[in-house]
Amino acid sequence: MDADALLERLTQHRALGAAPVEELRWLVERGEFNQISRGTFYFRKGDRAEFLWIILTGHLAIYVDRGLGPRRVLEWRTGDVGGHMPYSRLVNSPGDVIALEPSEVLLIIRRYFPDLVRDCPTLTTTLVHVMIDRARAFTSSDLQDEKMVSLGRLAAGLAHELNNPASAVRRSAQLLVAQMDQAEASTRLLAGARLSEVQLDAIDRARRICRAAVGAMSPMERADREDTLDRWLDEHHLDPELATALIDSGATPESLDDLFAAVKGQDFANALRWIAACCSVRALGSEISTASSRMHELVSAIKRFSYMDQAQVPEAMDVAQGLRDSVSMLQHKARNKSVALGVTIEDRLPAALAIGSDLNQIWTNLIDNALDAAPAAGSVQVSAKSEQGGVVVRVVDNGPGIPRDIRERIFDPFFTTKGVGKGTGLGLEVTRRLVLRNNADIEVDSEPGRTEFRVLLRVAPSQTPRPTPAHADS
Repeated sequence: MDADALLERLTQHRALGAAPVEELRWLVERGEFNQISRGTFYFRKGDRAEFLWIILTGHLAIYVDRGLGPRRVLEWRTGDVGGHMPYSRLVNSPGDVIALEPSEVLLIIRRYFPDLVRDCPTLTTTLVHVMIDRARAFTSSDLQDEKMVSLGRLAAGLAHELNNPASAVRRSAQLLVAQMDQAEASTRLLAGARLSEVQLDAIDRARRICRAAVGAMSPMERADREDTLDRWLDEHHLDPELATALIDSGATPESLDDLFAAVKGQDFANALRWIAACCSVRALGSEISTASSRMHELVSAIKRFSYMDQAQVPEAMDVAQGLRDSVSMLQHKARNKSVALGVTIEDRLPAALAIGSDLNQIWTNLIDNALDAAPAAGSVQVSAKSEQGGVVVRVVDNGPGIPRDIRERIFDPFFTTKGVGKGTGLGLEVTRRLVLRNNADIEVDSEPGRTEFRVLLRVAPSQTPRPTPAHADS
């Protein structure tokens, strides 16, 4: 295309056409005209950002994969500008740029940018405004994608954490039905035995003794106790299956001897079956209560964690509760890696002025990264205390540390040391952005065997933590 025709088209360009003709001619003299067919990968992820693109006609889009698959983040149509721009810190393309329609583009290579800034003030001002708008769009997209990635991690963790108590409830409920049948059958037999008050008192004493749980036992202690009860039952020609029901109770050979002295024959066997059924019913009920309480705690934690239906404005936040919920959500990952994950909170920690969902996103990202960095059977310690006139939260792992040559880059977008498919390169960059949005500071110290991330939050003027959402316990 000849220079005059290209200049005429630039004067009609939506974004740049209002610039002085001399500045547009400057672009024509230094530009490279390209025609791109539909479906062409114009630039690939990781390609060096060398060009300013001036879209004369057509439709281009950039697809970025942040761990959720390629997603269209930005697009450019006739009259738009994109690519690298003056004052931009963009080094490499964050994704694949594809022509969605046949397109015509004028390219300006970045080595001309110093001259562009000097000779074309109107164009430079326009391009800076375009760059700011683009940064906003990328920022919004980054935050949303990272939240979705975090939500996926939390959903996987929550499913894992809920599976054990849910399985326990299901198993115990099934066993409870069978034990209720046994208890009802034994009750009918005892009711028809016409036992004396002395015998009924002896049965009731034995039942109260059996109700006393023996506490946690090691496999060896459990096996020894089962052997002891098996021997006693065998000596008295009773069903050895009763030992299974009595093993977690407070029953002892001595207490069984006392019952045996008061109640004889088949009545003793019926009484012991009734006592064993009562012990089993109580134990299974306790297991169901414990497991369902754990499920309730997890659901409450995830509700608090997400701050559902809450406005995204700074409030007085309970940092301690948020940290505990974040640790709870990631305990499954720590267990899978045999990492000791602990949290220490200063008593009467003051409330922080912050957005609750932002804080929990920060804690999740930092703890998750620390778990990735910690070695198998390693340690991640989370702490919070009043310090430096605010609230300081520390996340410390005993991993290999961050190499000095990349330490300045860890907060850069798309920078990651994790393998392909294991990291988006946005976790720490989004964390830093959220920290800044809450007028807080983040610092990192690292050496082999110890890496510490510190977040300094402002103390809320009221010093009163925002209450837990009412629906958290519903």
